[in-house]
Amino acid sequence: MDAPILVLAPHGRDAEVIRLVLGEVGMTVRLCADLSAVCDGLAREVTALVLSEGALGAGMEPLIACLEAQPPWSDLPVLVLTARGNRSASKARWAQFQRLGNVTLLDPPLHAEALQSAAQSAARTRQRQYRTRTLLDDIERANDALERRVAERTQALQTEMRERQKAEEALQQAQKMEAVGQLTGGIAHDFNNLLQVMLGNLHMLRSMLRADDPLLRHVAMAVTAGDRAAALTRHLLAFARRQPLTPQSLDMNALVTAMSGLLQRSVGESIQVEAVLAAGLWRTWADANQVESALLNLAINARDAMPDGGHLRVETSNAILDETVSDPQGDILPGRYVLLRITDSGVGMPPDVLERAFEPFFTTKPIGQGTGLGLSQLYGFARQSGGHAAIQSQPGRGTTVSLYLPQHDGVDGADKPVPISEAEPQDQSRNDETILVVEDEALVLMLWVETLEGQGYHVLQAAHPQAAVQILESDAAIDLLVTDVGLPGMTGRDLAILARGLRPGLKVLFVTGYAHYAALEPDSLEPGTRMLSKPVGVDTLQITVRGMLDGDSA
Repeated sequence: MDAPILVLAPHGRDAEVIRLVLGEVGMTVRLCADLSAVCDGLAREVTALVLSEGALGAGMEPLIACLEAQPPWSDLPVLVLTARGNRSASKARWAQFQRLGNVTLLDPPLHAEALQSAAQSAARTRQRQYRTRTLLDDIERANDALERRVAERTQALQTEMRERQKAEEALQQAQKMEAVGQLTGGIAHDFNNLLQVMLGNLHMLRSMLRADDPLLRHVAMAVTAGDRAAALTRHLLAFARRQPLTPQSLDMNALVTAMSGLLQRSVGESIQVEAVLAAGLWRTWADANQVESALLNLAINARDAMPDGGHLRVETSNAILDETVSDPQGDILPGRYVLLRITDSGVGMPPDVLERAFEPFFTTKPIGQGTGLGLSQLYGFARQSGGHAAIQSQPGRGTTVSLYLPQHDGVDGADKPVPISEAEPQDQSRNDETILVVEDEALVLMLWVETLEGQGYHVLQAAHPQAAVQILESDAAIDLLVTDVGLPGMTGRDLAILARGLRPGLKVLFVTGYAHYAALEPDSLEPGTRMLSKPVGVDTLQITVRGMLDGDSA
């Protein structure tokens, strides 16, 4: 092997003779002048150590220290040439030899073949030690690799567990929001029916009172309160994603520009409003009124968060979301969106408030100063529109609310519908038509029948779809079907499809407390069909019915 044999034999020509004898069998020998040179040599790879007994003495402690410091795999062979004529085996002499470790004693007279044989045996022993070292190194590397793989897998499992926990929390949040949405939507639906009865009767009562009647003031206050309650139910329906929407192809930059003056007046002079509008902004498909309402509400929220003034930034941009984007409130479909982002420099929200910001009725404002429905309405509108909303906030560092609405490639060239309040009946004298009213809420049915009969119409009524089907299958003349959307056993849309199968071309007016099982959006309605959202004013119902009978069908 390449590693040399160290030789320390300071007396006479012993060292040179040993080098020549071992060189004959191809061994490399390095002669050392003293024990210090031997210790230096042991710092490198060595096959064996040959010492004459005369080289050992009181100064051998450094050598003993080097031999004791060998790594666990190493047991360096040491060949000791004992002194001539010193064959006594005193305990002190044997103890000195044993301190050398793996020692072999070679007594004189020493023949060359005996020295060569002992050295070759020591070399074979040393080779096995070096192979052991290699195996130990391989085992250590394998162990290190295994530990790395275990650490990596452990980290991967921890990451997976965190992601799973995050997904479970997101699912729980989504399920909670969905459950709350179903609850609020159902409450709003039932409440709208009650409001329909109360406001409808108040409107009728108001129309019967003289202008100077003292009761008129009380009726007006009751109507105002009812209108506020109706606005509250609209907020609930927005959160529940069951409000009727009127989406259109919308230029967000134009909308923000048009509202800039209103936003500045709403937040006051102490707050600087900055609009940053992206060039080449895509069009979006959304209800413009809802976007305007959301933007105004967010500006007012920002104003309340900046009592000493500050900066409000309204920004538009294009956004492309992929599968890596997550939303604690639910799934986000990858795609192209138009982003409306509102950032204020206000007080910000702590984490516990931020976590509940989208929940309905949650508010940090004092009692009487907020319903807690503003952000929940924004959330519901965004989700119902096919987008989503997100909030980022830190205490003392302001709040950013992002509204993502889907891109729309088409151009909205359709004429905007004429507001119902501005429509005028073409002929108030044509009151010989027959109207079929279908409503499962008895008080609402009574109100609508009385309202329409008061206008001179012939009214047929049905409290459930089966009764309506029997009337539709009869020979009775029917000019218009007025039906609630949410009916027991059959949706209003299904009833309308069945009715038009029996009576082709029949005009249908849907009235809904919220977008129930059927997806009834104004842009999806067929010709000869209109939709009104409860609570419906008596005047609005009368004008809409008259317009549809006269041919004004949206």
